[in-house]
Amino acid sequence: MREGSLDAPTRHPIAWRDADFYDGEKLDAELRRVFDICHGCRRCFNLCDSMPSLFDLIDESDTGELDSVDSKDFKPIIDACTLCDMCFLTKCPYVPPHEFNLDFPHLMLRARAQQLKNRKNDKKANRLTQMDLNGPLAIRYSGIANWASKRGNGLTRPLLESVAGIAKDAALPEFAKQSCREQAAARPVEVNQKAPGFGRKAVIYASCFGEYNAPEIVLATRDVLAKNGVETEIVYPECCGMPQLEQGDLARVAFKAKAISQSLASWIEKGYDVVVPVASCALMLKFEWPLIEPEDGHVKALSEATFDATEYVVDLAKSTGLCDGMSAVDGGVTAHISCHSRAQNMGRKAQELLALIPDMNATIIERCSGHGGTWGVMKNNFEVGMKVGGPVFRDAAKAGSKYVVSECPLARDQITQGLERKDAPMEEETLALRHPIQIMALAYGL
Repeated sequence: MREGSLDAPTRHPIAWRDADFYDGEKLDAELRRVFDICHGCRRCFNLCDSMPSLFDLIDESDTGELDSVDSKDFKPIIDACTLCDMCFLTKCPYVPPHEFNLDFPHLMLRARAQQLKNRKNDKKANRLTQMDLNGPLAIRYSGIANWASKRGNGLTRPLLESVAGIAKDAALPEFAKQSCREQAAARPVEVNQKAPGFGRKAVIYASCFGEYNAPEIVLATRDVLAKNGVETEIVYPECCGMPQLEQGDLARVAFKAKAISQSLASWIEKGYDVVVPVASCALMLKFEWPLIEPEDGHVKALSEATFDATEYVVDLAKSTGLCDGMSAVDGGVTAHISCHSRAQNMGRKAQELLALIPDMNATIIERCSGHGGTWGVMKNNFEVGMKVGGPVFRDAAKAGSKYVVSECPLARDQITQGLERKDAPMEEETLALRHPIQIMALAYGL
């Protein structure tokens, strides 16, 4: 056995249907095995708050070793993990195929699944994950919803913090006045038959964020692809289950994986690629679902057919070339490479996409923004998340670009809030552009 590993990391299917997965004693033994290895290594100390919490817990114990730490004190470490996968992919030398077989994020997922089974999960955060229940209602009453969730609302935000556990200072995404599919139907586009890529077909999975909060990202994806000859259809069967994954609700995620993959099977059979504009959702379809439902043929076929939106445009540019007509974008762009983009192991596709735009002045930042989905807006986590994202905010403020974008729209919103704290707020007119694909749409004049 070598010390560390030079081999590419591999992941095992998640054995969430096995009884041992939820056995308290076996889980505790595995937590202690892994924590002891982490304690002896400490290479990932600066990625999130899980590791500093673990190391402080051990260092402040009676013996300075894990043997004198009570298992009941593990919960803050488990809760602090944002499932970003960066320790697994970029830092840990002991991931499979190394004999130590260490997968910290999926171990934290297992611990959360046990918390859920024992009804010890965060019930306030769990209510926030019901995207397909909250989203349609919030769109219907978007004026009231956006007023109530707006920072600085002294009437509602303290109440939200008290009742729902949402930090009153956390910026929350607004809800659209119409869903993505409604807006798409009202504004159809024509496919450019003269483009080099004419003949390709793609179904765009809107994701809950694109359907309810930011349809403009999905519509920009459709516009750019249509400009480049790709026939598209926007679909949204339901949320991919990333919010439920964060809570350890693997049965719910598995149900969604089966339902959505089956609903998209006919598109794949007709030769359509699947394009996902939100990095976290692309990660679910490409990597997490096949580990949760490894024997499902529809899940496997969907995984193989799925592209992140930036990945798809770059692939289009390399395979057929893009349509002419892009102009330079004034003011420069800072592009954040999000954790869930990196977890897809596809390279810096946002950077490659921006490089396709003439005379592009792009600053690239590759570090965690500290948001972590639902985790980052909760009262107990918000300031920790802002601290984790501090280096990103600093570099973005230093760049001073007109636009700040990310393949993860929530990470991008976290960065703009961090810029406010750095006394470098963005202009109101540029805040609407969250995603690199929107910069390309702007360059095309779409």
